[in-house]
Amino acid sequence: MTRRNLARRALAEALGTGLLVTVVVGSGIMAARLSPGQIGLELLENSIATALGLTVLILIFAPVSGAHFNPVVTLVDHVLGPRDSPGATRLSAVLVYVPAQIVGGIGGAVLANLMFALPAATASTHARTGTALWLGEIVATAGLILLIFALPRGGRGAYVPAAVGAYIGAAYWFTSSTSFANPAVTIGRAFTDTFAGIEPSSVPGFVIAQIVGAGIGALIVLVLFPARSSS
Repeated sequence: MTRRNLARRALAEALGTGLLVTVVVGSGIMAARLSPGQIGLELLENSIATALGLTVLILIFAPVSGAHFNPVVTLVDHVLGPRDSPGATRLSAVLVYVPAQIVGGIGGAVLANLMFALPAATASTHARTGTALWLGEIVATAGLILLIFALPRGGRGAYVPAAVGAYIGAAYWFTSSTSFANPAVTIGRAFTDTFAGIEPSSVPGFVIAQIVGAGIGALIVLVLFPARSSS
């Protein structure tokens, strides 16, 4: 892989992750303004926008970088992915993708804040901590990893963009944590004191849970789909 190609892929990851966080945070701000005090309705509005936006972003950026937008997806792809593929996520790509995703996530939160005339970056005061929420993140992330890697191994890779959007939209509701399932997005959301924010002190617990969930999801993939589909 040439440096120019790697830079292009890293840019796609930064832009995709940034725009994903912009969708999450921006729709959260809009939901809180349109439906103040109605938490259930706010979450519904936020989840619909996120599910649709994520699907579109995957469709746009997948041909360039694979549209990971998520450090744990990148790490699992490095471990489970084919080494001989032109689009393989080699260690060099991991070392570039992950920082790009984190920087993009922070930039996405800043962009959303500015669009709604808020300070560019404000530490969130929304505490999200506790065993129940961490368990929710483990479940959310394990399910996401299983989905992303099981479908291609089962010969249904074309369904991944729509399936990922649908899964995240559903996981907003069936997990206690509202399914962050992404360390870069989690870090980005710490920079906005709005509906979608997370207190900086809550970030490490979420990230650890996401890494654990990714490991569980990868193990399930290996057990259920030991061989990649040739289709």
